[in-house]
Amino acid sequence: MPFRASIRVCFSDIDNAGIVYYPRFVHYFHLALEEFFAAEMGIDYADVLHKRNLSLPTVHLESDFRLRLRYGDRISMEVRVIDIGKSSITWGYRGYRRNGEEEIVVEGQNVTVCVKTDTFEKIEVPGWLRQGLTTYMERFNTSQT
Repeated sequence: MPFRASIRVCFSDIDNAGIVYYPRFVHYFHLALEEFFAAEMGIDYADVLHKRNLSLPTVHLESDFRLRLRYGDRISMEVRVIDIGKSSITWGYRGYRRNGEEEIVVEGQNVTVCVKTDTFEKIEVPGWLRQGLTTYMERFNTSQT
């Protein structure tokens, strides 16, 4: 099963209608991505930025919102690696809520580009990252068959 991070909907995440304000889902994507690095890559995301001098700014984003979430709900955010390019990575996300059985709440993906944190110079996907993500993709793809 792909990596999942459990996220609780906080009061600051909701709008006047009492549901999660849609940009917060993008924040949930990133929270799950940070947890993914620690759990699957064995490196704290802060160390990626500061010790490995690698930043991953988003250059493309899309999402589909399926069901609403309210204050206090929990979302299980799945992280997938869809593609690894020369200098870019395409990430996929699915957010699930348990309500008897799992329901997909949100789906999305973003494309990030590798840049040096200190200069913002575009670079190729570092070998350590490419290897780790490739291994993850192979495990994920194998588990889906």
